Amino acid sequence: MVEEYNRMAIKSSKLLTNCYSTSFSLGIRALAKEVHNPIYAIYGFVRLADEIVDTFHDLNQEQLLDDFEEKTFKSLINGMDTNPILHSFQGVVNKYKVDHEYIKAFLKSMRFDLNKKSYQQADYEEYIYGSAEVVGLMCLRVFCHKQDALFHELIPFAKSLGSAFQKVNFLRDLKADYEWRERSYFPNVKPDQFSIEDKKRIEKEIQKDFDNAYSGIVRLPKNSKFGVYTAYIYYLALFKKIESLEPEEVMQRRIRIPNSQKYLLLLSSWFRYQLGWVK
Repeated sequence: MVEEYNRMAIKSSKLLTNCYSTSFSLGIRALAKEVHNPIYAIYGFVRLADEIVDTFHDLNQEQLLDDFEEKTFKSLINGMDTNPILHSFQGVVNKYKVDHEYIKAFLKSMRFDLNKKSYQQADYEEYIYGSAEVVGLMCLRVFCHKQDALFHELIPFAKSLGSAFQKVNFLRDLKADYEWRERSYFPNVKPDQFSIEDKKRIEKEIQKDFDNAYSGIVRLPKNSKFGVYTAYIYYLALFKKIESLEPEEVMQRRIRIPNSQKYLLLLSSWFRYQLGWVK
């Protein structure tokens, strides 16, 4: 019965992932099969916390997040939870020895989203670390299971990739965050006065993160190199599309890559990988 519940729990995490993110779903499928379920479990946990702070506005979100955090750490101690998303997540954390400090940093960033509307540089860096970089480190812990030296070697590159992804998300969602949630993540940037200088400065920062991240992707284990490279290519394409637009266009709509283009990117990435060009 326990094994049946475990299977149901991971199916729940997979379903949640597939419902919310085409890009990450395709990226996960490009990973080696043995790491699919752990990454679904991590993403399901992250997505559920994000929904608490971004969706349930008519409820007591702070109390919901408090309860979610308490249940998360209880599940790690008990080795189970009746919430299937938390159950699958605790299994991954305990099996792969994911640092609990990463979970605390992530939940702290989620708490920022409840009350914080604008960011100074230090807060901005802390938010990106907790909301994105530690998620990359959780995944890296899975990819480098029983390879501690490689894990520690690749930490800075995983952080750069998480940072690049999150900053691209900030640019993509600039309009929605400002108009719907009254948030502005980029320090010293007023979205209603978003200038070409602001945009170029942010893009330069993101490009630096992408460049550094690639240096680590090529050194990943075989179980994850192609999948992470695919996610990198998706986000790089989104970034280049945003980069080609004027600031006014970024503030007018949510920029996205059509699913048809994502499948073409997946195919081209596969050919590049098979030909040994990812190095």
